[in-house]
Amino acid sequence: MDEYIVSARKYRPMTFSSVVGQEALTTTLRNAVKSGKLAHAYLFCGPRGVGKTTCARIFAKTINCENPDAEGEACNECESCKAFNENRSYNIFELDAASNNSVENIKTLMEQTRIPPQVGHYKVFIIDEVHMLSTAAFNAFLKTLEEPPKHVIFILATTEKHKILPTILSRCQIYDFERMTVQNIINHLKEVAQCENIQFEEPALAMIAEKADGGMRDALSIFDQAASFSQGNLTYQKVMEDLNVLDAENYFRIIDLALENKVPEIMVLLNDIIGKGFDGAHLVNGLAGHVRNVLMAKDPQTISLLEVSAQQQQKFQQQAQHAPTLFLYKALQIMNRCDVEYRQSSNKRLLVELTLIEIAQITQKDDDPVAGRSPRRLKILFKNIIEKVQPKPVQQVTGVSRTKTQKTEQLEQAQQVQPKLSLGTIGMSFKNVLNDNKPAQQQTLEPEIINKDEDSHFTPQDLATQWRAMCTRIARTNAGLAQRMKNLTPRITEYPNIEVLAENKILLEEILSIKGRIRATMAEYLHNGNIKVDFRLVLHDEIKPMLTPHQELKKLKQNYKSVQTLIDSLDLDLV
Repeated sequence: MDEYIVSARKYRPMTFSSVVGQEALTTTLRNAVKSGKLAHAYLFCGPRGVGKTTCARIFAKTINCENPDAEGEACNECESCKAFNENRSYNIFELDAASNNSVENIKTLMEQTRIPPQVGHYKVFIIDEVHMLSTAAFNAFLKTLEEPPKHVIFILATTEKHKILPTILSRCQIYDFERMTVQNIINHLKEVAQCENIQFEEPALAMIAEKADGGMRDALSIFDQAASFSQGNLTYQKVMEDLNVLDAENYFRIIDLALENKVPEIMVLLNDIIGKGFDGAHLVNGLAGHVRNVLMAKDPQTISLLEVSAQQQQKFQQQAQHAPTLFLYKALQIMNRCDVEYRQSSNKRLLVELTLIEIAQITQKDDDPVAGRSPRRLKILFKNIIEKVQPKPVQQVTGVSRTKTQKTEQLEQAQQVQPKLSLGTIGMSFKNVLNDNKPAQQQTLEPEIINKDEDSHFTPQDLATQWRAMCTRIARTNAGLAQRMKNLTPRITEYPNIEVLAENKILLEEILSIKGRIRATMAEYLHNGNIKVDFRLVLHDEIKPMLTPHQELKKLKQNYKSVQTLIDSLDLDLV
């Protein structure tokens, strides 16, 4: 049985002309060989699997070739080329900086630069993953790189150019390798399949090319895996099963159904997809990428941004013809919000379902007739619920007077019992839907300040006391919000103005919904009608670290010497 060699090694290019997808770079390198204008240091950078190390080896072989042809290619006949092809060349050295990144490794390499080549013209040193070198190793390498011997050429390769010292970059000719296009990968896989006598369907190769994400080595590895699974007959269905990829037809189907507002059909399709073992986040992310591609296909200027096969590109253009641009924009926004909230959601499937329902409602008219409680009319359903549970105005009883404190507490309670259809447990709120359906007067109505003439002075301690008292009253109707508000510490900015910092957007939105009531309460209980209350998110540098009990005690000792005296005199210790 012959030794099996993976396609990435077996079909590794041996000449510049066989390198795929890097024509501009290979042409420049060949011209440098033909003209004899060789730099002493080159830096090849780009994503993984695009040919950096391969081109470095071809370049090193061609530099030392005794009889290069007119196109700047190695002859593969001279002793230098044969030695390289048989892995016995003493003029070409490779160093993996990922595992040899110390100063000693670099010093050993630099010692070899002093010896001139016995066969050929140059000693070529290829350092792969050069960004992994330590700072000390870079510094040890710097002097030799700045003034190398005439017979030495360095070729550095890296996937992360930004990690290399600027002093190194300034001494190299930099070549940026491009990601492989889907079509280039497909064409190369066709050649490999023909050489290996493997039957294939072009959509199957297109799926492999898209999965490779611009890396030829990844594409060849996936190709070998899929060929083994399908036993030499690469079909679209078998490749999809092997790679556990969701069929792109599902995305086309969901968008078509959403444009027709067919929510029940979308829910059935979602259930089938989840039943096959696909995660909801995978579906949403894939659908977002699909919608992005449809958006790019709407304009001839952006059609080139689609990294798909020609057949798939045509399908995207067909769907783009009947998908409104506004629909695509809003769908992307909804799915982006779902992606952000997915991790913190405790009911992830429901979050995905609500996301798809919202997408299916984008093109739906609000005045469409509706029968029953169909999920296709989710907004009208919520509107009806709000109207049913909306609290009626409190009627005044003739002859009965209330103190301003009783009125304030009544308004606080009325504010808290307003319906909030919030699905906070899944990380998503319908507050915006509710606000859209509230009467305009209710949205803009601010509680009246009943003590505008009062102007009493209050201290930060007074403010903290009344804030906690207000939270205690709020707890009667909304314990969760009250508890979160108790953790906040309002502060006086420009007296008598107050500022409250919220730790996250969700809490800020909840507080802003009752900001008018908070201001009226603070004005009344602090006896100052000129109070203004501002709310905002806390900035990153304003977040104070939580101190341990030992750290708190240490801080007390530093600020109050009497505490240290008390501890010493009573021989106390923190346990």
